[in-house]
Formats: sequence, C-alpha cells, structure tokens
Amino acid sequence: MKASTLRTSISGPAGLIEVAVDEAAPGMAPCGVAVIAHPHPLFGGTLDNKVVQTLARAFVQCGWRAVRFNFRGVGGSAGTYDEGNGELQDFLAVVQDQAPAGALALAGFSFGAFVTSHAIAQLAGQRPLDKLVLVGTAASRFAVAPLAPELHERTLVVHGEVDDTVPLSDVLDWARPQKLPVTVIPGVEHFFHGQLPLLRSLVARHLMSNLKPV
Repeated sequence: MKASTLRTSISGPAGLIEVAVDEAAPGMAPCGVAVIAHPHPLFGGTLDNKVVQTLARAFVQCGWRAVRFNFRGVGGSAGTYDEGNGELQDFLAVVQDQAPAGALALAGFSFGAFVTSHAIAQLAGQRPLDKLVLVGTAASRFAVAPLAPELHERTLVVHGEVDDTVPLSDVLDWARPQKLPVTVIPGVEHFFHGQLPLLRSLVARHLMSNLKPV
C-alpha cells in the first residue's frame, strides 16, 4: 500500500500466513487494530486488492493499525483453499496474533466479507468489537452469518447498486430479516471502479462515529 507497509508472516493453522501491516497515521491517537479480509482466493483475491487497500487506508487515516493478510494458498501463505472453513481459522489466527487484546475492528470485501461475518459470530461475546465493515458481501454465493442486533450500530454494510458479481437483491435478502441497514452506492459495480475515494470516505465517516464497543 505504501513504502512503510510492514510485510511479514505469522504462524497459522495451515502453516505461515502472509500479513501486511500499516500503522495509524502520524498524529492520530491510536484506536486499536483492524483486521481486513480479501476477496475469493480462486479468483485473484489477495491482500493487495484495491478495495482491501482502500479499507486499510480508511482505517489508517482514522487512527487504526490496519492488518491485511493472505488466506491459505495465496501469495506467501501456506495451505490450499478450504471453501471458507479454513479461511475463517486463518482470520481468527491473525486476530489472535496481531490483536490479542484491546480495541478491535473487523472488515472484509466480497468473499472476505463472508468470512468476516463468521469471525464476528465467533468473537462476539468473547471480546468487544468496536467497528465492523462489510463491503460487496458475497451473500449470493455463501451462507453469510447474521449479525447480532447489538452490533448493528457499529456495522457498515456497503454495496454497489449494479454489482454484477453479487446482486444487490441477495444482500438485501440477507439483511432484511435482521433489519440491518445497507448503504447502496448508485451506479457502482462489485469492484467500485472510479468510486474508491467515495468508499474510503464512507468508511472513514463510520469509523469516526463514537460508539462504545459491545
């Protein structure tokens, strides 16, 4: 993402997990750690995906330490694709290693949002979750976990109106029974081409809202 990005590896359930860490912007009071998950490993998804980098930039500018990582079998991460099951274990391993305590935010894009939803379900009740961001949530292809009602106020769900990979109607079908709001960007497709600055602005605005973790 930038020259100061620290790239390293940590131990995971399938071997090494490649991570990229960006510290909070200078002058910002440290908020905590944000762990961000990338799109589908079998369709070119990596921690360097543009939407994932945009999410990291939003967290960094708002005072968070942003941690991106490659799921098993991607880049320098060991293992092979596991249909979301092993990827969830990768996500939880990164949280445990990079953010074992303190303020925690979770975010994901597309397949990564699906995995993030299940990480939220596992971690909720175990520790406070400060901010949650799901972008282009892959509700048409995977069983996205519902979010507990008490987490809704600290959750931002963003989707493109003309997403050709995950139809908006499928995300609304997932969100409707939960009464979970979805922010829709008109005329935007799955990868937010031409609208990444707007996405970053929406995420930053969400992150700057003051809510106590639950």
